[in-house]
Amino acid sequence: MTNDANTFIPAFYSHRSIFITGGTGFLGKCLCEKLLRSCPDIKEIFLLIRPKKGLTINDRLKTMLNNKLFDTLRNEQPCSFDKLTPISGDVSAKDLGLLPNDRQLLIKKVSIIFHVAATVRFDESLRDAIFTNLRSTRDVCIMAQSMKNIVGLLYVSSTYTQSDKFEVDEVLYPTEVDWRQTIKIAESVDENILKIFTAKYIGTLANTYVFTKKLAEKAISDHSKSLPCVILRPSIVISSVEEPVQGWIDNFNGPIGMLLGGGTGLLRVIYADSSIISDYIPVDLVIKAMLIVLWKRGIQSISEDNSLHIYNSSVNNHKSVSLEEMIHTGFRALCDIPLEHTIWKPNTIIAKNRLLYYVLTLILQVLPALFIDAILKIIGVRPMLLRLQQKVYVANNALSFFLVNSWNFNNSKLLSIFENLSADNDKEFGYKSSLNVTIEQFMRNGIIGSKIYLLNEDMSRLEQARRHNKR
Repeated sequence: MTNDANTFIPAFYSHRSIFITGGTGFLGKCLCEKLLRSCPDIKEIFLLIRPKKGLTINDRLKTMLNNKLFDTLRNEQPCSFDKLTPISGDVSAKDLGLLPNDRQLLIKKVSIIFHVAATVRFDESLRDAIFTNLRSTRDVCIMAQSMKNIVGLLYVSSTYTQSDKFEVDEVLYPTEVDWRQTIKIAESVDENILKIFTAKYIGTLANTYVFTKKLAEKAISDHSKSLPCVILRPSIVISSVEEPVQGWIDNFNGPIGMLLGGGTGLLRVIYADSSIISDYIPVDLVIKAMLIVLWKRGIQSISEDNSLHIYNSSVNNHKSVSLEEMIHTGFRALCDIPLEHTIWKPNTIIAKNRLLYYVLTLILQVLPALFIDAILKIIGVRPMLLRLQQKVYVANNALSFFLVNSWNFNNSKLLSIFENLSADNDKEFGYKSSLNVTIEQFMRNGIIGSKIYLLNEDMSRLEQARRHNKR
């Protein structure tokens, strides 16, 4: 490896072939965009994509690239999209659902792997979570062991895989359950039996998501003696703070989703502790961390270093605010930048008492939904509000464990890498400028970003939205 690659991050990725799972997801899209924009000499990126809903993998790649996230690249480096190659597969299938020819192509060409794909549903069945989050990780490792040119495999985990501990360090924690046996059970035991013993099997962990992600960390660890592996654990990933645009987001997860629910009048009450301080990290900071830690791991061969590198990608309460302050800040911003389809005055009550939450949900969400649905039925419009409220209720229940507890994620190892970047690397991969953004600026940018990138609302119609909001 050249000295440039040891010191300059884009030089490390230069002329390399990269394989990404989960490339069409929230993190995956940002990762592709950052690689193409900041490491322009990469050779190619192979994206594992599952055909679905009558769309081929090429159709899905085309749809992904139409996203406004790629506008900067489209204007400045349009030819960079030619470096993206879709590969048909499915992380929930055995051996990633790869065709033999595609598998051999990857083995021959790829030297860097980002395993990002996962099911992030907290209420996923145990079998589906095991197949998608755990078995896929094993299969990625098995394929990586056949790659003669492999220099780095990065697995995206979560700080919340250790949700049974309230102080989480950048180390591998032991698991009480054997990950190999868990895969065998999922492949052989009847689905109904699995459902019955799920709660007993996952033990003190909050849900099947954190359970299977924690086991996947152990699978990575067991393969790390022969593979240059990195585990990166992001906390709650939220909209971009800086690049390629401020406020970019493509999902309703996290505090912005909560604000959008409250801003439209759909989310009137949530079950949460208003005083908790949650750890949120902008997606562009996570992507920078991914590229930096894999570079740091990849500049040393497995013979020089066969240890597993683990990092918590969190803000560690830097400029952290309580849930109550975040919601109030967001609603202040919504007064100036209202949403277009508000059906009720924007406001969300935080109820820490579960009985109070049930009562308020019935009064403020269920009964109004029934009333409005009845009116819609009378005028010949399909009722929809009660169905929406059911989804809101299920989502709040799935998140409740994380809305009434706080954790402290130690990120000293990751911060040390960031802080010791050279001036050349800091320009494209540094984090300090992002931390200068206040919570007021961030929430405002997040709401504008949600209107533009998530809800497809036009900012030129803001005055009409304000008038509607006053009514």
